[in-house]
Amino acid sequence: MRIALYQPEIAGNVGAILRLAACMAVPVEIIEPCGFVFDDKRLKRAAMDYGPLAEMRRHADWAAFQDFVRAQGARLVLMSSKATSSVYRTAFADNDILLMGSESAGVPAHVRDACDLLTTIPMAPGVRSLNISVATGIALGEALRQTRHLGEA
Repeated sequence: MRIALYQPEIAGNVGAILRLAACMAVPVEIIEPCGFVFDDKRLKRAAMDYGPLAEMRRHADWAAFQDFVRAQGARLVLMSSKATSSVYRTAFADNDILLMGSESAGVPAHVRDACDLLTTIPMAPGVRSLNISVATGIALGEALRQTRHLGEA
């Protein structure tokens, strides 16, 4: 299981996701360009002392990331507010990569089309989306519950 962030824009969100990843022992793939300087103080503040504990890899662009995905033999699962299939009805696999779009624009059509599966977090009517770090935590929690029995001793 991995988390991938497509051209993230907000350092604090990436820091929070790195902290989540360190705590759950899940690698993070960053697909550049980012909307902030990667050594940004806000990134370090949000990740706290967990940042160095997170396994993280940066990819120069979408094409480089796709090469990585193919080499891993992974399934790419896009989390999207536009998907119709619930994350709670999605059958996750150990080698899935949970792809999160950028905060303001999500992912372009060619990225969406390259994904193996699209899924969403059901929300109350009239709301648009969750914060990306919150959505990542919800999706990762469900994926790990299914694949690694998260929460069991």
